[in-house]
Amino acid sequence: QVQLVESGGGLVQAGGSLRLSCAASGRTFSTYAMGWFRQAPGKEREFIARISWRGRSTYYADSVKGRFTISRDNAKNTAYLQMNSLKPEDTAVYSCAADMSNVGGTIAAAYAYWGQGTQVTVSS
Repeated sequence: QVQLVESGGGLVQAGGSLRLSCAASGRTFSTYAMGWFRQAPGKEREFIARISWRGRSTYYADSVKGRFTISRDNAKNTAYLQMNSLKPEDTAVYSCAADMSNVGGTIAAAYAYWGQGTQVTVSS
């Protein structure tokens, strides 16, 4: 079992920055990959970013590449999503997820555990 708790969401103006955190507990954090997804009202869940279990490999959706950075601190059992140059279209509920198989890629169904989500609202 893995428990995930996100924090750091909020309201920010366009062009601003936010850093989301995802605190994990349960299984050893350094043994599984982590991903971030988001879901806006009326839209499907969207893959944002992924980081390997040791943090050596990252992958981003084209929509956030160059603006968002995923990272992890295995000593603190925490994953992060640094979001810069935010746009109104980034408004969504952001969730972190754990991929216990380490091969899930961008597919939400491959992630076994999910946090409750944190709201990010970007005003124009």
